[in-house]
Amino acid sequence: MSDWQYQVRIRTSEQLSQTLRSEDTSSLADRLRAISQSHGMTIVNTFDAFKEYCDEAEDNGIEKYSLYHWTKATIEDPERKAKHLKGFAFYKGEADQIYEKELALSLVSSLEEVGISEDLLEIKLIDSNPANNPQPPSK
Repeated sequence: MSDWQYQVRIRTSEQLSQTLRSEDTSSLADRLRAISQSHGMTIVNTFDAFKEYCDEAEDNGIEKYSLYHWTKATIEDPERKAKHLKGFAFYKGEADQIYEKELALSLVSSLEEVGISEDLLEIKLIDSNPANNPQPPSK
């Protein structure tokens, strides 16, 4: 058994992103929210999470936040902002960004039942093994 933890991410159309971020309703957004809730998860927009991190750092002193400058540059770059506005991660509960494989696989299975479409563009399972993922900058 590995010690790796997992995260499920999706990439959406701009329209679905706006619906999910604004808590408006649509059949697909409602279905994604129901799947998320049934697994004890919260859908978190990547851009919003980055912005919240920067706001927290600015409130508490950026020197305590090692990724502040990278994250701030990311949310201020128009191309990267556009990309992250369409990205979502599923957190266990409200804050656990990574979780056990069984939960992640169950969530992926439920999302795959919805299927890839013009609005749900990608479903991705990420593991915490550094060899499998690009690492954030050290500064």
